[in-house]
Amino acid sequence: MARSLTISIGQHSDTGVKEANQDFHGAVIPAQPALGLKGVAVALADGISSSAVSRVASETAVKSFLTDYYCTSDAWSVATSVHRVLAASNSWLHAETRRSRWAHDRDKGYVTTFSGLVLKSATAHLFHVGDSRIARVVGAALEQLTEDHRLVVSSEQSYLARALGMARDVEIDHTTLPLARGDVFVLTTDGVHDHVSAKFVIEAIAAHADDLDAAARAVVAEAMASGSGDNLTIQIVRIDELPDGDAGEAIGRAGELPPPPLLEARQVFEGYRIERQIHASSRSHIHLATDLDDDRPVVIKIPSVDLRGDPAYLKRFMMEEWVARRIDSPHVLKPMPATRRRNFLYIVTEHVDGQTLAQWMIDNPTPSLEVVRGIVEQIAKGLRAFHRKEMLHQDLRPANIMIDRSGTVKIIDFGSTRVAGVIEAAPDLDATEILGTAQYTAPEYYLGEGGSTRSDLYSLGVIAYHMLTGRLPYGTRVAGARTRAAQRRLAYASALDDDRAIPAWVDEVLKRAVAVDPAKRYEALSEFTHELRQPTTRNPATGSRPLAERNPLRFWQVVALSLLVANLLQLILKLRGR
Repeated sequence: MARSLTISIGQHSDTGVKEANQDFHGAVIPAQPALGLKGVAVALADGISSSAVSRVASETAVKSFLTDYYCTSDAWSVATSVHRVLAASNSWLHAETRRSRWAHDRDKGYVTTFSGLVLKSATAHLFHVGDSRIARVVGAALEQLTEDHRLVVSSEQSYLARALGMARDVEIDHTTLPLARGDVFVLTTDGVHDHVSAKFVIEAIAAHADDLDAAARAVVAEAMASGSGDNLTIQIVRIDELPDGDAGEAIGRAGELPPPPLLEARQVFEGYRIERQIHASSRSHIHLATDLDDDRPVVIKIPSVDLRGDPAYLKRFMMEEWVARRIDSPHVLKPMPATRRRNFLYIVTEHVDGQTLAQWMIDNPTPSLEVVRGIVEQIAKGLRAFHRKEMLHQDLRPANIMIDRSGTVKIIDFGSTRVAGVIEAAPDLDATEILGTAQYTAPEYYLGEGGSTRSDLYSLGVIAYHMLTGRLPYGTRVAGARTRAAQRRLAYASALDDDRAIPAWVDEVLKRAVAVDPAKRYEALSEFTHELRQPTTRNPATGSRPLAERNPLRFWQVVALSLLVANLLQLILKLRGR
């Protein structure tokens, strides 16, 4: 049986000598699939003692973190999810202070420290602001993993330099650490760690290994006995078991459902009538079918016969539907609702009545610039839906794009998609081989580097170039350039052609979109589509560069002509003066 992440946790909080407890803490250990996709979340917060509303601040910070984190997209990385949640909490706390009678005294407002721990797969993610702490037991020592954000004025006086709610924007420290079985993390507020030795904490954990709540109570009691004058909170988290390292329970295990038999026309399969085969390749078999429940046309995709013994391929195949269910865009293929139990491994999607962009390009070899712009803009909208979920498509090409009879463009294949959140949970899904199609794959992949949103932009730029010219900007040489030196020798072939009416500034836009160096490409898809529609001062072809730089010969010709004209005018004036 596959192992899941398993932890033991002990917690305790006490008001100490104070009248009210301004600390707050909590933890969430979700069931699958959230455990695999989001992990375990632990957090504590310590409201500032000078504020009468700091308890509200600390409680809000912890509760919103533990609730809202699990509401963020499964596709997002831990860092993206947590930073967005904490930024929202900080904005709310700061706004509450600004609306209160303490608007000009932040020491009395909604301000709190925060320390959070997310344990996902085999990685610990630490998030921290303020002077609460996260530490780890290392042998006989307690290693502090966070930095106290305090401004020390003297040995007697110090202030919080950074905290939630203190300012409109907040910088959250984020650290990642690999997990090992038996690791113990300790989260504390200053009422504890300022008054208890590391030796006592470690001994208490060892003495109460079967009851970490008892260990937490023992540490708090020791801090109080040592003269702590503050609220006291401690959380102890021990890693008992690590997951197997794949996303099996998160996305469904590849071995649970067998691949279906090859499908044939007129066959009834799982409540669908197979009409005909649409496409077959080394990666999959795709069939048009009719859902017998509502007589609706659908598309059924089954795994390739040749790759059914490859576990990595089957996992990526299963990811396709997972990805599709998390994207909502009219320019991305939609999966059909799962209305009945499946006995085999396959994908059911909407049927797009139209043709692939590859076929469209054959039928329309010389499209107008305006038509190309419209298609590119729709593809870009689909890609942005991927990027907002921290997904990279990685295999954008004409064969993976459909145009329906109404002219709507849809991205239809997600077999190579990289999902940041799932890769954290399942590193083995982050394929080292190049999954995209050679002619449209960004050069950085051939260097063994990870892709970025600019890699998808490169593929879109190549598609735009191909539609306008009927060829590729670097021919077929990109796939063979596997070193930086080889890539520096790649020469862009201008899109300008006597037989096609392509403005020079559009050629410059395409050149930038398909730049070999990702840093030289557009930063955003919207920037590319905007400049593809109208020239800007940043396009060299519009004249933003000096003539001397764009065409030195023409520059000196102009200078010489200007001097000649000036001399002739002077001569004429002199002759008239006589």
